[in-house]
Amino acid sequence: MKKIALLLCSVFVFATSFAQTQPSTSTLPLSVIIEDLPQQFPANAKVQLFNKVNQLLTANGIGSTDAFSGFFITAFANPVSKDVVAGPPTMISQTLEISFYIADYHRKLTYATYTVTAKGIGENEGKSYLDALKRVNINSPAAKEFVATGKAKIVKYYDTEAENIFAKARQLAAQHNYEAALFELCSFPTASKAYTKSIEVGNEVYQHYVDYVAQQALQQAKAAWMAEQNSVGASAAGEWLSQILPEAKCYDEAVDLYKEIKAKVLDDWKFEMKQYQDGVDLEKQRINAWKEVGVAYGKNQQPTTTYINWLY
Repeated sequence: MKKIALLLCSVFVFATSFAQTQPSTSTLPLSVIIEDLPQQFPANAKVQLFNKVNQLLTANGIGSTDAFSGFFITAFANPVSKDVVAGPPTMISQTLEISFYIADYHRKLTYATYTVTAKGIGENEGKSYLDALKRVNINSPAAKEFVATGKAKIVKYYDTEAENIFAKARQLAAQHNYEAALFELCSFPTASKAYTKSIEVGNEVYQHYVDYVAQQALQQAKAAWMAEQNSVGASAAGEWLSQILPEAKCYDEAVDLYKEIKAKVLDDWKFEMKQYQDGVDLEKQRINAWKEVGVAYGKNQQPTTTYINWLY
């Protein structure tokens, strides 16, 4: 519980910076998965392919996510021809067929595909392979259509399943599994018709989360103070009181305990209760805070080993 509470507080503190650093792209719960390549491919080919996929998304106004919702984009690059170009120096010319997929990992559904060929040249097969990947055109009409098709199908999924997702989130929250509930809600694309309601339900779940964590922290603070009503006990109680946000239902009760402790230890206790910040968009902070909780949970959901050979 202490770990959860500390996470909540750190999220609240850094909510503003999180909002400021988000790219001006559409939100879409789309992870990038690039499977390990056979040994004959260059050592950094996987990184190059990963970067190319991210460039494709960025070029079409979409940012990928580390939070694994099950929707993903991947690419495979297969050599289709190879020629030796007489030198000096002798060069290798290689043509690759690069296939991109947007798919649903859990339901094993392919939403969009895009295949392109690219030729590269280099002093060896590895360098010609990497040169070909660099030449893949991510701004072609076909590439844009590929991303748009995949995005539309993911958005349609959230439009269709919205009420079921809301019900699942509320059920998870009722079980005190707040992080998982907020992950379900933070995954909604901004383009979804249900996005506004996802924010409303997210705020609702987050309030329960704040209240639950705060109540637990308050009980711990009381116990610490009752155990030692001196500067040591005050310090221990302060650690718990610092985890109680102003919007928590028990905040006033926490303030009363703070005043009681302060009156007894006086200047030996430098702790101050959290307060609302003036001149800050609290609603935006609140939304960013619970989305951070959801994203943090989602980052741990991506399988360590992926199996996507059903795509081809």
